[in-house]
Amino acid sequence: MGSAPPSYKGHRYPVEVIAHCVWLSFRFPLGFREVEELMLERGVMVTHETIRRWCATFGQSYANGLRRRQPRPGDKRHLDEVFLRVNGERKYLWRAVDQNGNVLDILVQNRRDTAAARRFFRKPVKKTCSVPRVVVTDELRSHDAAHREVMPSVEHRSHKGLNNRAENSHQPTRQRERVMKGFRSVGGAQRSLSAFSGISPHFRPRRHLMSAPGYRAETAIRFAIWAQITGAAGQPAEA
Repeated sequence: MGSAPPSYKGHRYPVEVIAHCVWLSFRFPLGFREVEELMLERGVMVTHETIRRWCATFGQSYANGLRRRQPRPGDKRHLDEVFLRVNGERKYLWRAVDQNGNVLDILVQNRRDTAAARRFFRKPVKKTCSVPRVVVTDELRSHDAAHREVMPSVEHRSHKGLNNRAENSHQPTRQRERVMKGFRSVGGAQRSLSAFSGISPHFRPRRHLMSAPGYRAETAIRFAIWAQITGAAGQPAEA
């Protein structure tokens, strides 16, 4: 069902501590100094800079492991873009989700013209190895041009009111942006948000559709998966 957990060789802290710090950072709107304080309360002395390095080193690996365990994406895709501030300049975060709200891919780009839309129409297809039945976008004209070039045989529905699924999925990203106090580079934003979009939704089941016992059972399953992909489930860290 997936590859082996990442190697922790050369890291003096146990895998449980590393995985817990990464989980806190990506699951909750916490800065690295706040995670440092939470760990200190538990008797674990680790600096915020070390936590930042752990997130950069292991975040994407954990996110990839979680994505490999996701069910096959739905046949309807919602594509949307929202602006970000990167080093004071306006950039655009493109996001693809399926009809169940699962994040399929993100891409940070400088523009939202036809070339940018074309690039993003292709990226989720390549990543998921599947072509959707329906693509839903807002009324940005670049989407129409990219659709005609990349997937003309796929049904395209273009209407702002139909794309709430993608727009709602931007909200946790806004929280992350505030916690990070903006991003310093496009590459840094891409790496941080790519890991975030793989980890954060895993711990956000659709609670409003579940009973309390069902929610607790689903959360327990998701924590068990997290332990497997991080290597905290019965696998000691390497010396």
